[in-house]
Amino acid sequence: MRIVVWGINYAPEVTGIGPHNTALCEFLKASGHDVEMVTTFCYYPAWRKLPGDSGRIYRTDEVNGIPVHRCWHYVPGRTASWKRILHELSFVATSTLRALALRSPDLIIVISPPLLIGAAAWLAGKVKNAPYLFHVQDLQPDGAMGLGMLKKSLFTRLLYGLEAFAYGNAWRVSGISRGMLEAFSKKQTPESKQIFFPNTIVLPQEGQIQARGIFRAKHGFGETDFLAVHSGNVGIKHGLQILVEAARHVKNKRIKILICGEGTARDALADLAARHQLKNVLFLPLQSEADYLDMLTDIDISLITQQKGSGLAFFPSKLLNSLAYAKPVMAVAESDSELSRALAEGGFGVKVSHDEPEALARELDRLSGAKETLALLGKSGRKFVQQFDRDRVFREFETTISRIAE
Repeated sequence: MRIVVWGINYAPEVTGIGPHNTALCEFLKASGHDVEMVTTFCYYPAWRKLPGDSGRIYRTDEVNGIPVHRCWHYVPGRTASWKRILHELSFVATSTLRALALRSPDLIIVISPPLLIGAAAWLAGKVKNAPYLFHVQDLQPDGAMGLGMLKKSLFTRLLYGLEAFAYGNAWRVSGISRGMLEAFSKKQTPESKQIFFPNTIVLPQEGQIQARGIFRAKHGFGETDFLAVHSGNVGIKHGLQILVEAARHVKNKRIKILICGEGTARDALADLAARHQLKNVLFLPLQSEADYLDMLTDIDISLITQQKGSGLAFFPSKLLNSLAYAKPVMAVAESDSELSRALAEGGFGVKVSHDEPEALARELDRLSGAKETLALLGKSGRKFVQQFDRDRVFREFETTISRIAE
């Protein structure tokens, strides 16, 4: 089949949705399909373009044999609701023109957010006589409403109207979590149109995991330091302030809370840690792939936080990397969230509520002295994550989309 994948994130972005889009394109290409990617210039999670990309309108790169059509879009220095809207609108506008210029595909796979890309895919599909699959990484209107970023208004009715239009006109609608599929059903999307298409992980085998100690030595941590790490986007919806607040209450002086990554909330968190003169909270830049794997080998526990109201169906893909390396998880999430559901099913960690930094500190103190417990949690996580094995998930997805040719 000839397939056009269309989404705002792609390599060389190493966190967020980009790596999953890249892996999908490369798998489909390796499976014999003719694949092209329509995307933008790298900007995430730092929210700034690379120096050589500034001012470029269009460019086509070839990345591992895949034509990657990059389109200009507005990247705000500081995020605000209207800037975020302009950010997404600009990408949809320029990328739609690029998609319309491509040779007609058998299938268009669009990745949301942005939400408006569904309407753009419908237009391109009409012109090109091609169906589209609408793949949802984040229930954008629900998340914005839950966080209080948007209130009920004519604008939110417009957003939900666009969502209904995208779902209703799609050949199929896919989501990354079971909770997301339940949300689709509540939004009147028939089960026959739904596809469970979770984010994936390449599971390292025992002999592929590098020796312990490289990351610790590089950053001056001792073998007895207890490393509790958040890695990835440092954004508002992650609610990372609780980690800084918890650091004020931990008793074990060997506990180090590391926040690794870039994002709109990083400076505010660093200022908060500085005001409290916290020596046990450290900020590191987003790690390269090799350094990230060294870090996963060396950490003791992964910190995964979600802001209250950020979306019950959202499933953090960073969880998969931690579990693949048999690392236990400390989660900050709502009890009925998809993250809490996975935690209960897999038994790979512990959970605290958003307003309980002291409880989080107590759990860190407890687990820092419980090596056997940590090992058992890590083993459970490694077992749980096997269902997200990349080859298995992608092959099931390819079988599903191949029905378009029948």
